[in-house]
Amino acid sequence: MRTAERYRLMIEYFEKAMPIAETELDYTTPFELLIAVILSAQCTDKRVNMVTPDLFARYDTPQELAAAHPDEVFNYIKSISYPNNKAKHLVGMAQKLCSDFGGEVPCTLEELTTLPGVGRKTANVIQAVVFNKSAMAVDTHVFRVSHRIGLVPKRCTTPYAVEKELVKYIPEDIIPKAHHWLILHGRYVCKARTPDCDNCGLKEFCKEKSKDSNSKESKDGKKRDQMENP
Repeated sequence: MRTAERYRLMIEYFEKAMPIAETELDYTTPFELLIAVILSAQCTDKRVNMVTPDLFARYDTPQELAAAHPDEVFNYIKSISYPNNKAKHLVGMAQKLCSDFGGEVPCTLEELTTLPGVGRKTANVIQAVVFNKSAMAVDTHVFRVSHRIGLVPKRCTTPYAVEKELVKYIPEDIIPKAHHWLILHGRYVCKARTPDCDNCGLKEFCKEKSKDSNSKESKDGKKRDQMENP
């Protein structure tokens, strides 16, 4: 199957099965989302959503967070992965917002990645979710699903390489939604250790599934040959 055809089938499936796809992080402002996305690095959205209500209530503006000490912030996020570093990043991020951006979350990749704790993936999430830009954030789920389905070739060994390949084929206007399609599919269906292939709507054109089926057919054929020609 040609790559363009696989993308077409993938988009058609998700448009029907998941017409509305959004982040599972809880937030009400761009500032809150930025905090939540920073905290979500190597941590589940469920865990992040457990700690952010108290954190947001205590620091509801960049100015309040910028004036905080990382040790104080740590007490709110200590159940999150890497809380020491993330506490420092959150305070530094808020200080940078206040000093360089008037307390407002910027909208460009270049500006966002100047903030402590904000890499390309986090910046792309903010661009897509807050500003509806055609930015494709590649996390572990997107990386895994893209390879398994066959959306990207094996040579795409980095998140950036996967990102560049995905945006070649996905129309700009649906990239923000497609980002969530792949994340949610990886989170609940195409899981890392136990993919639920039986209930996957993409299995008919999934490259990994096709490879497994061909391998099974080959093994079954060898067994039949051995039984018929002992």
